[in-house]
Amino acid sequence: MNRQLITKRLTAAAMLLTLWSLPLAAFAQTRIPMPKNKYKVQDDVKLGSDAARQIEQQFPILNDADATRYLERVGARLVTAIPPQFRQPAFNYRFKLVNASDINAFALPGGPMYVNRGMIEAAKNEGEMAGVMAHEISHIALRHATAQATKQGSAKNTLGMIGLILGGAILGGQTGAQLGAGIAQVWQTKYSRDYETQADILGAQIMADAGYDPRDLANMFQTIAGERRGGGGPEWLSSHPDPGNRFQKINQEATYLNVSRNPIKITRDFERVQARLRGMPKGRTMAEIEKGAQSGQNTPNPTANGRYTTNVAFPSTRVKAYEGSNVVRLNVPSNWLEFAGSNNAQFAPEGAYGDQGITRGMMVGLSTGENNVLARDTDVYINNILSGNSYLSKRGGYVNTYLNGRRALSTTLSGRSPVTNRNEIVTIYTTLLSSGDLLYVATVAPEAEASSYAPAFRNIVNSVRLNDQ
Repeated sequence: MNRQLITKRLTAAAMLLTLWSLPLAAFAQTRIPMPKNKYKVQDDVKLGSDAARQIEQQFPILNDADATRYLERVGARLVTAIPPQFRQPAFNYRFKLVNASDINAFALPGGPMYVNRGMIEAAKNEGEMAGVMAHEISHIALRHATAQATKQGSAKNTLGMIGLILGGAILGGQTGAQLGAGIAQVWQTKYSRDYETQADILGAQIMADAGYDPRDLANMFQTIAGERRGGGGPEWLSSHPDPGNRFQKINQEATYLNVSRNPIKITRDFERVQARLRGMPKGRTMAEIEKGAQSGQNTPNPTANGRYTTNVAFPSTRVKAYEGSNVVRLNVPSNWLEFAGSNNAQFAPEGAYGDQGITRGMMVGLSTGENNVLARDTDVYINNILSGNSYLSKRGGYVNTYLNGRRALSTTLSGRSPVTNRNEIVTIYTTLLSSGDLLYVATVAPEAEASSYAPAFRNIVNSVRLNDQ
């Protein structure tokens, strides 16, 4: 027999044996085509970045350093497992917690992702949480937002008119899906069932490559479905249409994949962070957040454009007057800048304000009273402060005091600031107005600088004059 022919046959046999020895997953896992998209990758990046700035001003972002770092670690593990053909170097995947109680998560084009604490609290293990995140990462990686706009093909659907397509809110429904329109004032659309299937399948593949079990994603969808049937949450399917047999399809895909025999399930970090979140005051639902936006209660953070520095000037001994809502007047150091809101004002020196609030200075404002009882309404206000600033905790109970001769309460909060990484002291004074609203005055400073700020804080409190009769 011809030696060259024998060599070819032996080579073919060896290749066949090699193919037989490869794991089935190398051939059987579902192939996902990249959707047609007429927009540039940079369009996704710009859309997501612009929307993220609006959302982070309007949504109650949970500034808990430990929980956020944990979320970022899980997110980074999943992003590393994105298949090479779907990686975009221009995308900046980043992860933040929203202080809301719904089982919810959503992603923006180009990489920003927001995860409700309610989703982490409801998850049975880290795999279920990671599954929701992998699904949302898949929407980003496959560029479903701009691909959806491409599919619609209408001349009206330009990028400028769309503004943003939220990456579909897990259990968002009319609440989560419309948060974009209600809060960020942008347009939002449903993903098609085809895109939902793609996100489910790619999410399962990402999970397996990252060391998780894709079946946990399927299980989390069952939890979401149970929440829907029980009336405990909004209609998830209105923003994430069910492509049909979702649970079965994800489990089927898992059989094609190289899933670890010991996948990541319960971890110490997951248990610690979940317990931490469950121990916080209950967050608002997304419906309540949306309602607040429509009524004007959710306003952009006026300090968001600031820049934090370590060299911050101490309070000036010279003062300037502030008058708010024709109800309260007080004096503040003349070197503090004013940041006015709809029913409050913040004051801080240069270097002490930014997107996470103020690190030194004071706040004064009105909170809607609910009970017309000073202690109860103060409880509500303090719990809201603690809910939005989870690094803080109360130091003891309330102390009776006076503001402009009127009975008031004071309390002290403290904790390590995620901005300065130093222990921070917040002292809050509250009193009831004749309207039933609660007036609050809050002073903020690092504990190590307390003695330098004490005279200015005393002068502020002593200068308060009320005119609500």
